[in-house]
Amino acid sequence: MANITLSVPELLRARMQQHPEYKWSEIARKAIEQKIDEAEFLDDLRSVSDAKAARKAGKLVSYKDAAKRLGIKS
Repeated sequence: MANITLSVPELLRARMQQHPEYKWSEIARKAIEQKIDEAEFLDDLRSVSDAKAARKAGKLVSYKDAAKRLGIKS
């Protein structure tokens, strides 16, 4: 697993230290993963929206292109 350094304000760090029962790295990892999942979901929505707009404009979108945008093996 890769390591990253995370900077937090001193006051936040002090508050975190008052709760050593929590695994703060696990909490941060889950929050980052959730944000990435949301970003990827929005990317997928944009791809679908772009394909619908192209179709509406009379431009053809191939299955292969659509699959590539969505990360689906064709």
